Amino acid sequence: MEQEKLLSAIESILFISGEPIKKSKLVKIFSGQAKTEDVEKGIDALSEKYAGSASGLVLLRKGEEVQLASKAENSQYVEKMVKSELQDSLSNAAMEVVSIIAYRGPISKTEIESIRGVNCSYTLRNLLLRGLIERSDNPRDGRGYVYSITFEFLKKLGVEDVKKLPDHDILSKDERINSITNVDLEVAE
Repeated sequence: MEQEKLLSAIESILFISGEPIKKSKLVKIFSGQAKTEDVEKGIDALSEKYAGSASGLVLLRKGEEVQLASKAENSQYVEKMVKSELQDSLSNAAMEVVSIIAYRGPISKTEIESIRGVNCSYTLRNLLLRGLIERSDNPRDGRGYVYSITFEFLKKLGVEDVKKLPDHDILSKDERINSITNVDLEVAE
């Protein structure tokens, strides 16, 4: 894979992820198309691109992980945007995600995205900031997280237990959803 296309692809993956990604995962994604050294060079090139530009983004590195984030000097503006969103009503996307978590949780981000068909990093972050969901280490693989609803969610909804949600027994065990998430999880691994 030519360097320019590799840079573009790495940038897209980091942007859409919204969370730190291990370099080894990036190498795995490009297996057969780019070598480990090429991915490392791509990460270095992106880091230089953001460091020397007027871009509002920066490439963060911590050990084996990399993440695309907003630059610190823009934090006051980003903070205002986040605060205004927290005061607004939940978006349709947020309602979908919190419903999936309520009926199917604890559930991983990958499983939520398999059901919805789109990235939900931003929505999950918004719900976490609002205190409606919480995340914990994934007991199945120990690498990622699983999301579940909080007591705050139950209080706001006026329900004492998720099992008392309408049609909880039916929707929490729907095999059609299981088949979607299982197939997509196999592809993701």
